Amino acid sequence: MEKNERSTHIPGKEKEVDIINIKGIEDIGYVQPDSILLNSLTPEENTQCQHGLYFQDGEKRVDYILTYHIKKPSSSRSNRQSSLFTDNAFTRSFRRGTARLGRPPPPQPRGDPEVASQDHSMDYHEDDKRFRREEFEGNLRDMGLELEKDEDTKTPGVGFVKIHAPWHVLCREAEFMKLKMPTKKVYEVKQCSGVGAKINTLVNKATEPLHPNVEENRAQNVKHLSYAFSREKQHLFDLSDRDSFFDSKTRASIVFEVLKRTKCTKAKYSMGITSLLGSGVYTAAYPLHDGDVDGENVEPNDRKLLYEEWASYSVFYKYQPIGLVRKYFGEKIGLYFAWLGLYTQMLIPASLVGVIVFLYGCATVDNNIPSMEICHPRNNITMCPLCDRACNYWKLKEACGTARASHLFDNPATVFFSIFMALWAAMFMEHWKRRQMRLNYEWDLTGFEEEEEELKDHPRAEYELCVMQKSLKKEHKTQKTEKEKLTCRDRLPAYMTNIVMMLLMIGVTFAIVFGVILYRISITAALHMSNNPTTRSNVRLMVKTTAAIINLVVILILDEVYGAVARWLTVLEVPKTDKSFEERLIFKTFILKFVNAFTPIIYIAFFRGRLVGRPGSYLYVFESYRLEECAHGGCLMELCIQLSITMLGKQLIQNNLFEIGIPKLKKLIRYIKSKRRSFQEEEREKKLQRYETDHFLEPFAGLTPEYMEMIIQFGFVTLFVASFPLAPLFALLNNIIEIRLDAKKFVAELRRPVAARAKDIGIWYNLLRGVAKVAVIINAFVISFTSDFIPRLVYQYMYSPDGSMHGFVNHTMSYFNVSDFQDGKEPMDPQHLGYQVEMCRYKDYREPPWSNTPYVVSKEFWAVLAARLAFVIVFQNVVMLMSDIVDWLIPDIPKDISLQIHKEKILMVELFMKEEQGKMQFIDSMTPCHGKERNNHAPIARSRSIPHTHSHTHANNF
Repeated sequence: MEKNERSTHIPGKEKEVDIINIKGIEDIGYVQPDSILLNSLTPEENTQCQHGLYFQDGEKRVDYILTYHIKKPSSSRSNRQSSLFTDNAFTRSFRRGTARLGRPPPPQPRGDPEVASQDHSMDYHEDDKRFRREEFEGNLRDMGLELEKDEDTKTPGVGFVKIHAPWHVLCREAEFMKLKMPTKKVYEVKQCSGVGAKINTLVNKATEPLHPNVEENRAQNVKHLSYAFSREKQHLFDLSDRDSFFDSKTRASIVFEVLKRTKCTKAKYSMGITSLLGSGVYTAAYPLHDGDVDGENVEPNDRKLLYEEWASYSVFYKYQPIGLVRKYFGEKIGLYFAWLGLYTQMLIPASLVGVIVFLYGCATVDNNIPSMEICHPRNNITMCPLCDRACNYWKLKEACGTARASHLFDNPATVFFSIFMALWAAMFMEHWKRRQMRLNYEWDLTGFEEEEEELKDHPRAEYELCVMQKSLKKEHKTQKTEKEKLTCRDRLPAYMTNIVMMLLMIGVTFAIVFGVILYRISITAALHMSNNPTTRSNVRLMVKTTAAIINLVVILILDEVYGAVARWLTVLEVPKTDKSFEERLIFKTFILKFVNAFTPIIYIAFFRGRLVGRPGSYLYVFESYRLEECAHGGCLMELCIQLSITMLGKQLIQNNLFEIGIPKLKKLIRYIKSKRRSFQEEEREKKLQRYETDHFLEPFAGLTPEYMEMIIQFGFVTLFVASFPLAPLFALLNNIIEIRLDAKKFVAELRRPVAARAKDIGIWYNLLRGVAKVAVIINAFVISFTSDFIPRLVYQYMYSPDGSMHGFVNHTMSYFNVSDFQDGKEPMDPQHLGYQVEMCRYKDYREPPWSNTPYVVSKEFWAVLAARLAFVIVFQNVVMLMSDIVDWLIPDIPKDISLQIHKEKILMVELFMKEEQGKMQFIDSMTPCHGKERNNHAPIARSRSIPHTHSHTHANNF
């Protein structure tokens, strides 16, 4: 076999790269001629290749990066290691190819004995990973991609594979993916006229300072007609500049599609890119950012523009450049930020109304008759002890502060606010559907169907492995280890395991809430025995606050645990596609985190103080812990405290602090692991390549955490808004920061994600609708059972002698004879303020001790209960009916968008009709008359065989 060496001169470079060309290798088909290992750029060549955005020739753009672990040799052995790698990657492949053809392999070259010993002592797993990389990269070349390696970088222990998709691969994959691209046809976008046009003009002028200074965010009067790319109809598209026809986002998504379809078939199991990443063959896979965001002499790029006009806190008052976000990150991420922006805008009216309701409570607290009666100096009502033995009798006027604070959130305006928020949620959902449809039109997604995308969605590598294990078990029926016995057949019924595990996790949440209840009971009794009068007077406030903080800490910890558990349970199910995996993971995570966040709140709202019993016959836990009661003003104030601490704590600590601190901490750890600190002096002079810089960024983990925190926040805003009308205001303030925080994270802290197409927000919309529906029911029960709104109405219209609220406090309390205390449960001090107590009062509707049926629930109790249940039914049905009316009145598709979509369809039909007529006229002019008589079908047959060049030239005339 002959061996020829030739030198290829790379343009703009002074050194040459030796390329070994062995005759006969191409016939084997195992090694491509361009399968070479190139050296990295020298510092002087960085500018020419634009800091790693291009191959070493300075022309081929890097569309995707694969990284892998390498053992960095010492400087004295670098040359020998390079030759060793060439032998492993090239010569061994050649020997395998010749062995298949029956040819004896060439003799092994004799090298340095030290190198040979290193080769024999190389770890088996590293050699297996290298073999799989060679096969996978060879398959990528067979798919048409061009690869270039770089191992001599300033990032120790990391090798980089740069991938470039040439034009013919881009066209082929764009046609396969049915990407809609703009054609040469341009049409005018119809603008509204009349009064609507004048209003829009005034609004646009008024909001001009709020719009970002980017071209993609400005209203366009003309629009390109889009059509699914086809290689047979390339003449429809403007291909004058092929380098910019497919932008970097589209090129990366095309390469990722090829990576997903490419497999390693020579291993024990067929392995895709996901399996290769999971097994350590490759350590990372990501597209590159367009450039830097700050620094001196930074060239203008979309990333820098996003950083200045979107990710900066100085532009918090401006609208988001959603068009530029979509252009850089893709439709899926663009839809998330569009939804988040709309949600934040809709929180503005909700916040204003909530503040007005809160101010109404503040303005009317001095005129509230029940709180005035409680706080009256002449109020001499003696209340029963709040705990056994340690607690003493107390005066009702001691609850004055709690009663006044409860009125801030328990007043007639909160009922109106609950109805308003239910209608607000319905309008938000409808507004989002209209906004989503408008974005679908602007982003050319109107013809995109999820069904088509799902058909193209490839099975996950884990699913394929599971099916292969099942088939191998049937074929061979050999004995396997216990780990291998977990086949697909065993895994598919894992949904039963998932149900059991989810119930177990929910049980853990209930157990923790129960533990906090025991903490409150025991701490209350302990503080009442304190000798400090200040401590005894503030027992309720201290216990409420500390218990709420404990609940918050537990919620934050369990959120992380439940996220990992939900992923583990989803992996057990082995879903077939990535879409199915994502939806199942989202649903499990939502259920667990929703229960975790709202279980303590639900307990306070609906269970605390309901089953405590009465003096002389209390209910006990473990025969020693007496169940806790609500304050005289009700549990609404405590519900407000728990809700505010949980909501604010999750937003400040989990959503903001964690999102800032954890990515920076992980980035620092990656720097330390790579020992990059020892190269800081060198890096001051030598700038890292773009793919090296992106390697140290945090990997993109998906949009699930971003959506999840907003869905939980939406629950706080809607579910218990009757008890905390300031929730929308705090959510608005958080989201103003959240948008810029997420923007900065996506632009500067994360690797660039692969662009994904989507026409909606998927399962998250269904979760939002579910939360909005449940919110109506929960608010109805909060107003009816947690607050005193219904008892006040019943007293005012049924029992008040003058139709006012005078006497309401006395009406809601019952009498208890202290002689009826159980042995050992009475207070240690039978006197209060120097006199013997014979009767004490407690809040309940029960008969007095001197009646024929002492301590039995009175008829007032049943009247109030009936009114409460009636209110729940009426409120729920009326509000849901009003929500349905709002849904029916607001169309899902804006009228102007509907007309534009219809116009696009007509223009597309006209375009193809003109093209077909042009083809027929061209054929008629080229076909002789006698040919027509001889064969009437000839024009049709020839029309199919017209060369592309003629079609392209003729179509330009139209």
